[in-house]
Amino acid sequence: MYTVALDSLGCKLNQAETESFAWQFLDGGYHVTDSVAEADVYVLNTCTVTHVADRKARHQLRVARRANPDALIVAVGCYAQQAAQELRRLGIADLIVGNDEKDRLLPVLSHRIGTGNGAAAEASGAYRSRTRSLVKVQEGCSNFCSFCIVPYTRGKERSRAIEDVIRDVDHRVAAGHWEVVLTGTNIGSYCFNGGSQGGLPRLIRQALESTGVERLRLSSVQPADLTPELLRLWADSRLCPHLHMPLQSGSQAVLERMNRRYSAVEFERAVSLARDAIPDLAVTTDLIVGFPGEDEREFEESRRFCERIGFAGIHVFPYSPRPGTAAATMPAQVEDRVKKQRAGQMLAVSRQSACRFRKRFLGRTMPVLLESRVGQAGWSGLTANYIRVSTESEHDLGNQSLEVRLVAECPQGLVGELVYGGGNG
Repeated sequence: MYTVALDSLGCKLNQAETESFAWQFLDGGYHVTDSVAEADVYVLNTCTVTHVADRKARHQLRVARRANPDALIVAVGCYAQQAAQELRRLGIADLIVGNDEKDRLLPVLSHRIGTGNGAAAEASGAYRSRTRSLVKVQEGCSNFCSFCIVPYTRGKERSRAIEDVIRDVDHRVAAGHWEVVLTGTNIGSYCFNGGSQGGLPRLIRQALESTGVERLRLSSVQPADLTPELLRLWADSRLCPHLHMPLQSGSQAVLERMNRRYSAVEFERAVSLARDAIPDLAVTTDLIVGFPGEDEREFEESRRFCERIGFAGIHVFPYSPRPGTAAATMPAQVEDRVKKQRAGQMLAVSRQSACRFRKRFLGRTMPVLLESRVGQAGWSGLTANYIRVSTESEHDLGNQSLEVRLVAECPQGLVGELVYGGGNG
């Protein structure tokens, strides 16, 4: 029986695909492990959204090679799609599988090394958590933001059949996952049976009505996605009150140079509508600093916008030129030292904003899905609205949803006390 180790870099879509690879290998009779040293095959699902992501991919492939010189090293995904020649030149991957081939990863590897033993296998180690699973609903993007390489690496928008998505959700629930995250490059463009956009509410409704999922979470949405039809679905408490809405900049002029499909005013209006419709809503975001032409006035406009919105968390990225995108050749590229300074200021806004959001829930008792041990007697998990909570218990609380009273702050979240008698045992 061949043994396969898998790793993923970058977005939740990559994580969902890597999880899908694991299921395919298991069903094909391969053994899946989280140990590179004991693997016959090492697969890295790569990212190329920034030059840092490229560097991480190269580093991870080299680390795998050193850890297991005899393993077949496989690079798949966006960096493999974008930089196949570079990977061949560097010699750090034995097999390169781009996005246009990765759906055939199992037969490609079977042809290279041989098939599994024909019987479903088991995963070992901590590779596959039973708590949360990610399910891909679509991929590709047709927006062509000026900074983004994804439309070139992922291609045009295409959606999975609704019955295939529902089958995967059912499968994850049967495997013991409490939470399922619906993810894609741009899930708001989800459509079914070749129809037009607007299929996301129907997909969510069917997942809630026809599966036993305890928690359903969306990976990322755009302001235009937050229609009244979609917002009404949060009447079902199993749909997590958390929206990740990538802002990228709070400056209208920068948004226009980025070729984003919304204005700052439209973004703020969408957040307001969502907060009115969804109690306890957490709104998180992505933000780019140092985009070409961003001057001090535009940066301050973006910083003040973020302060006003009050995000529950901000992922801050210094702008990274991607060859082949419109922004890479724009004039007035911002110096790295300025990007670093602005990133630090935005991270300070993020910390303050996240702290204010979490403080609102001190004294409340909320369900927390416990995920992992911390130290000897600690456990860490998430509320439905994405607050990280730590609590103490000598018992095994993994993959349980328990009532926790939130009593104090800690650097990355809140501290809670278990309210015994809740949860699933």
